[in-house]
Amino acid sequence: MRRRSTIGELLLDRLAQLGVRHVFGIPGDYVLTLYKLIENSSIQHVGTTREDCAGFAADAYARIHGIGCACVTYCVGGFNIVNAIACAYAERSPVVLLSGSPGLGERVKTPFLHHMVRDFSTQREVFEHITVASVILDDPLTAEREIDRVLAALLRYKRPVYLEIPRDLVLAPLEVARSTPLIEPAGESDPDALKEALAEVRGILSGAERPVILAGAEIYRFALQDELTTLVERMNVPVATTLLGKSVIREDHPLYIGVYGGLVGRDEVLEFVDHADCLLTLGTQLTDIDDVKVHARLLAAGRTIHATADGLTIKHHRYEGVRFEDFVRALAASPLPSFPSRPLPVETHLPFDPPAAQSPVTLRSLFGHLDRLLHEKTIVIADVGESLFAAADLHVRRSAEFLSPAYYTSMGFSVPAAVGAAFADPSLRPIVLVGDGAFQMTGTELTTALRHGQTPIIIILNNRGYVTEREILDGPFNDLHEWRYEKICDLLGGGIGHRVATFGDLVGALETAMADASHLHVINVLLDPSDRSTAMTRVAHRLAKRLAKGSVESSSQASGFST
Repeated sequence: MRRRSTIGELLLDRLAQLGVRHVFGIPGDYVLTLYKLIENSSIQHVGTTREDCAGFAADAYARIHGIGCACVTYCVGGFNIVNAIACAYAERSPVVLLSGSPGLGERVKTPFLHHMVRDFSTQREVFEHITVASVILDDPLTAEREIDRVLAALLRYKRPVYLEIPRDLVLAPLEVARSTPLIEPAGESDPDALKEALAEVRGILSGAERPVILAGAEIYRFALQDELTTLVERMNVPVATTLLGKSVIREDHPLYIGVYGGLVGRDEVLEFVDHADCLLTLGTQLTDIDDVKVHARLLAAGRTIHATADGLTIKHHRYEGVRFEDFVRALAASPLPSFPSRPLPVETHLPFDPPAAQSPVTLRSLFGHLDRLLHEKTIVIADVGESLFAAADLHVRRSAEFLSPAYYTSMGFSVPAAVGAAFADPSLRPIVLVGDGAFQMTGTELTTALRHGQTPIIIILNNRGYVTEREILDGPFNDLHEWRYEKICDLLGGGIGHRVATFGDLVGALETAMADASHLHVINVLLDPSDRSTAMTRVAHRLAKRLAKGSVESSSQASGFST
């Protein structure tokens, strides 16, 4: 039965039906009418200090909640959120981006309007490259079908989508044909292809003795954590994760061996995975950070299974018509071989021994002590650089309680992400690990947390510069002016700041912050600029070897020789 509505109301109804409870963004004149509709809807608007922060918050919200949403104005807002949407696209986070735009009527009368860049389609054309579907809702007759088409793509591919509404069409009336979204199935997997794929997997495993599963972030994006755990336990196969996929399985699981990555993984984990005779990579986006050498070796030997939302490849065969989620669920339910237990890699570094209270705080003492404090109601959100590399060795207590832009590695993600995470699951308390450089980019989003009564713990790694870049090529361009970060609470009018110079200061500050769930805490940890985490040392060493090898090869090729 048809009912009367408007384009704007229909869009918000669809988003609410798919689970959107909050929308992050900043108003502007081209989107004010839509903002008024949001105010009168079941969706709560969360105002942020910058559009890119709205994007990062919506991204984190989506990673936890399954769908996120940001709403910005035309061009000046839209282009300011491009980087955050690009991050969501690169890391498969289902974010809906709403944008206002000039009304169709005013475009005829005034072809040159404020905020315009080039022409009226420029913004949409930019977002077409970093979303899986986009539309300008400029026709009431097609609006319902187009909204459902775009949202179906978001659910299918777990990547961002873009919907633009000219401001004079937000209240345009239309007849709604369906009470719920027509989210057409992505197509059931071809049963014969799925059956054949499972048979080929069983054939590979039947000849294996040392299989390993390498799991990535798509396991969480498609809500397959339980299936992964079932598969691991039924086969009794060790499982590692990529850095982006850290915590897709509980890190206290007896078969979990750690983060695998060519640059960041512990030596014993890399060696264990590299000696596998069969590799199942499930939901992983293999990048230069992971540098999975074993994948190339086993691929050549026909002993790999590589499944992602983009496709399924077993040995040298690519299976069309088999959906990633169907394949993983079928694996978990299939009668696959079970393997004898074998010794798993043991962490080779020395156990953390707390230093004297008066000792200067170091990255080792910071992360060693913090590792003991994590529990099932904390979620770790790591920015890039040392915040991410050192956090790779933390032991997260529950599945999917670690967020970071580990593949796209955009600085400034963590503080606004904490805002989004707290709205997505208020039962979790965010512990944010952020470098001073990243904090100076988006730390203003603490005001949003305060405004909404959120109480994250912000740990600022204050080493007065860009440490990762210092490791690659040092120079004064990597230096930062030092802020009194603990004083930001006075500026914002809320929260409690701590200045930490010694290990005793650190213990006291974290003890106070963890015990006080009623206040936001900012902990300014003063670190020696030359201090490096164990993980960063691994990264620097391996990167130096890679660069040296590249220099030798380039030199040999220039001299007419090959290596």
